[in-house]
Amino acid sequence: MAKYLLLKHYRGAPAAVNDVPMAQWTPEEVSAHVQYMNDFAERLERTGEFVDSQALSPDGLFVRFDGEGRPPVTDGPFAETKDLIAGWMVIDVDTRERAIELAGELSAAPGAGGEPIHEWLELRPFYGVTPTVTD
Repeated sequence: MAKYLLLKHYRGAPAAVNDVPMAQWTPEEVSAHVQYMNDFAERLERTGEFVDSQALSPDGLFVRFDGEGRPPVTDGPFAETKDLIAGWMVIDVDTRERAIELAGELSAAPGAGGEPIHEWLELRPFYGVTPTVTD
């Protein structure tokens, strides 16, 4: 078993087939998308392949230590994850092929017009992490 991170991007990945920004979707389209994601996660919970998932707020800051009591905060001029990463899912699967299969399925979540987004998802294996799923 190996853990993989599936990253959903706001921008930075190649354009999706159904490339209409979520801000332009109807409330029903957003609900259908969220329901697809929840159903996908529930199915993976039943197979023992789901670890965690989170949608991220577009709010965010870079913070660094610059002396006691003085954490400077900046909002650019560089690309920040709040501009790039929309959310993630962590899966724990038997093979890389299974991780690719699940990422492809998640890519088909519905978007504008109820049509699959066919978005590009970033799939990254965890480095040096022992799997948690047991037989």
